[in-house]
Amino acid sequence: MRYQVEFRRYQRQFRQPLVTAHGVWRDRHGIILRLTEAAGRVGYGEIAPLDWFGTETLAQAWEFCQGLSGALHPSDLWTIPASLPACQFGFEAAALECAQLEESGDRLSVPTLTYSALLPTGAAALQAWQPLWQQGTRTFKWKIGVAPLQAELSGLTQLLQTLPQSAKLRLDANGGLSWNTACQWLDICADHAQIEFLEQPLPVDQLDAMLKLGDRYPTPLALDESVATLPQLEWCYQQGWRGIFVVKPAIAGSPTRLRQFCQQPHIDVVWSSVFETAIARHYIEHRLIPALIPGTAQLRPLGFGTRHWFTDATLDQPEPEQLWQTL
Repeated sequence: MRYQVEFRRYQRQFRQPLVTAHGVWRDRHGIILRLTEAAGRVGYGEIAPLDWFGTETLAQAWEFCQGLSGALHPSDLWTIPASLPACQFGFEAAALECAQLEESGDRLSVPTLTYSALLPTGAAALQAWQPLWQQGTRTFKWKIGVAPLQAELSGLTQLLQTLPQSAKLRLDANGGLSWNTACQWLDICADHAQIEFLEQPLPVDQLDAMLKLGDRYPTPLALDESVATLPQLEWCYQQGWRGIFVVKPAIAGSPTRLRQFCQQPHIDVVWSSVFETAIARHYIEHRLIPALIPGTAQLRPLGFGTRHWFTDATLDQPEPEQLWQTL
């Protein structure tokens, strides 16, 4: 058996620039792939690199795709190097989708999912949460570490005063804090039960310091950039991290290996977005997560509340073939 493989690129613009400690992000680029078996079964996958998180670049991913012939043997899909984690995810997800269609034609039962919505940075968050709340969102995420400390702490106070008491707030520093500023944030967080956790306060190379912070303060800590790929996830777990893992499946690598990792004990996962299209999102929500739910004690709100960041919803349509035809 061999697959016919096709690739198409996409680009979509953010409604407003996304500002993080890594810089300013204005648009999302990626690759949609389609695998077709001789029997006519079709599987779609998505390659959505995030090179500032440690994945391959879009250029490297496209070069890899262009190096493949029109026909591909299934065994080739499992030899994609770890240096191309977004490619690993995209190809394997498409192949697994074909396999599921061959085995049963049925989809797994999808649990009820709730979402955390990403707010804009700064004062814009004070109004941005309201329409999202009216749509049913109860958990929000706010980027920090992008403006002077006192201005952000003041903004946090205003935001907490504005949000309903039943709302939860996730703070994401993207590794942009120092030890001292992280301690100042956590001192404030300790007084506010609405804050669910502080995400990636320190840079990737400071895991020991983040372990110490986790022991010192009551507010839970989450790793994000530190666990972007499977080797990083496995290493941090081996080093003793038992806090929250923010897992972005679309850039983590092999979804089969990711599922095996998440079945280990004491893995507290927040599934999170890299601003992928409906192709990757559908696989994550309808294949990957349902396969793990029986062994999951608690499913936190997913970090997939991102669609309101785009001006064009074309790439969010649920039918993969229709999405493919728009590219």
